[in-house]
Amino acid sequence: MTMKEKVFKRVFLVVIDSFGVGAEPDWAEYGDDPSLNTALHVIDDRPAPSFLWSRGLGYLLKEEPIKQPSVVAKLQELSKGKDSTTGHWEIAGLVMTTPFPTYPHGFPPEVMEEFERRIGTKTLGNFPASGTEIIKQLGEEHMRTGYPIVYTSADSVFQIAAHEDVIPVEDLYRMCEIARELLTGDHAVARVIARPFAGKPGEFYRTPRRRDFSLPPLGHTILDELVEKGIPVVAVGKIHDLFAGRGISQSVHTENDAEGIKALQELSKTFQQRGLVFANLVDSDMIYGHRRNVEGYYQNIMMIDEGLSLLYDNLTNEDLLIVTADHGNDPTFPKHTDHTREYVPFIACSPSFTEGSFLGTLRGYVHIAQTVIEALGVESARKWGRTLLKEDV
Repeated sequence: MTMKEKVFKRVFLVVIDSFGVGAEPDWAEYGDDPSLNTALHVIDDRPAPSFLWSRGLGYLLKEEPIKQPSVVAKLQELSKGKDSTTGHWEIAGLVMTTPFPTYPHGFPPEVMEEFERRIGTKTLGNFPASGTEIIKQLGEEHMRTGYPIVYTSADSVFQIAAHEDVIPVEDLYRMCEIARELLTGDHAVARVIARPFAGKPGEFYRTPRRRDFSLPPLGHTILDELVEKGIPVVAVGKIHDLFAGRGISQSVHTENDAEGIKALQELSKTFQQRGLVFANLVDSDMIYGHRRNVEGYYQNIMMIDEGLSLLYDNLTNEDLLIVTADHGNDPTFPKHTDHTREYVPFIACSPSFTEGSFLGTLRGYVHIAQTVIEALGVESARKWGRTLLKEDV
């Protein structure tokens, strides 16, 4: 690269949840397929998202020229897994070499019996399922009995669904806290997730008051490092939940991706300290990827793209914008409705950049962690990876 090394005042790190760019070499270990490519199949032959495309997404997907000054790479995950927790933790510098436990046959009796004892009621379900399908299947029985619905997926998750008129949301959150306290040791799942829903039989729908109760990171991250050094970290969306609040100075809760984009734009005007703004845009995964809604996914990406363009217009030469993903969730894949094991894009841009550069395919999301630390000029005894803004990549 010909770009000079530079220290920035602010870094905006935006994760478009599940926006993978092609199957990783170990796809078979995860029940996936070599043809997977979330971003490529979502965009297909539709008009491309102009901001991301010109900044390097077009090169990653179709080898079109990088038209705007950006640093671009394709990153392969080192961690074992294909979920938001392992993806985000690795982006923040923590590699999980041992996968979180999963439960393809449901949770064992010793877990469920103790959970039911602690919450004082029986449960329904206890098998892997789509969240929208299980409330169709068990929602009416749940309303009749008052028993919460427990289910899991291919990810390391213990999910509890409850109708808001049957189990108030605060009570549902308390059940999740009990499950989080219980699920330790061999059963330390990555996330316990509250899944409130509403409506009547045949017309159930999930409400936006989902909440994740994550396992705290099992090691040091750049979020810890920054906060320890007095540099603020502002979390937007579910970042706070994914890191169990650790290494976070301020959190901005959002109901959807439109609110997330709006929050980023507002922070670009109001957050004037040296620091990191770390955002997750979850709808592409939660609402469209898992439900295999290609058109919805595409429209959401176009909305995000327009929002990122407006965000970029608010940035100065002292700012760096990094756009990436945490895994894939190809909505065209018919074999399952789970996440897909994919490379993720790395697109970094700043008004101070003068050239476009492609760094190739690199092993490790951890390079993002090192890039953020060095971009903010932080001296650290730890080495997470290599910065992607220097000649020596």
